[in-house]
Parts: sequence; C-alpha cells; structure tokens
Amino acid sequence: MSDALKSQIETEISANTIVVYGKGTKDAPRCGFTAETIQFFNHFGYPYEVVDVLEDMPKREALAKMTNWATLPKVFIAGKFYGDTDILAPMAENGELKTLLAEAFPGRPAPSPVINLH
Repeated sequence: MSDALKSQIETEISANTIVVYGKGTKDAPRCGFTAETIQFFNHFGYPYEVVDVLEDMPKREALAKMTNWATLPKVFIAGKFYGDTDILAPMAENGELKTLLAEAFPGRPAPSPVINLH
C-alpha cells in the first residue's frame, strides 16, 4: 500500500465521524450490503459519509489490509473500524451503538430516528 493511499484513507476517516466504504454512493448504492448499511445509518439520523470503492481496487486492497476485513462495506466510527451491519446491528439492539454515537457526536442531541414508510 502506498503512503499516499494510506494517507488519503486516514484523512477520510479523520474528516468524517462515520465513514462507510462501500460499493456506490449514498444516493446510488451498487450492492445490497451497501444499501443495507445506508438504510441502517439513515435510521439513526447522524451525518455520515459513503466512499465508493467499487472500482478502486488499490483502495479496497489497502482497506482490507488495514482492517483485516475482506468484505465491503467497511464502517469506521470516530476513527475506529467496526466491520459492517453484521457487527453493528447487535450493538444497536443492546444499546451499545446509541452510546457510541452519542460519544462520537458530543454536545449534539440524539436525532429522532428517521422513519421511512416507503
């Protein structure tokens, strides 16, 4: 992995409290798992960024090496890698994610959950 690529990833992670590396964008996910992760974070109402790495194999490989996690999406919260919704969903169910998000966004009231009726 090049130093420039590692630096770019580190900058993205430090510039965004929640970063989802996936296939596609927030508005146009290009795989079901990325779409699921976007819906998951939309529910919580906190700001997050989606970085499309579908066609960026060097970045995908660098992320896999950095995280020891082969699949996409890859979610970082407050600079720490958390895997994907397979890891985050149980954290949401037991209340751990709510606490983590409150700590990641200090001084900010918890947003009301977004309810999508479509």
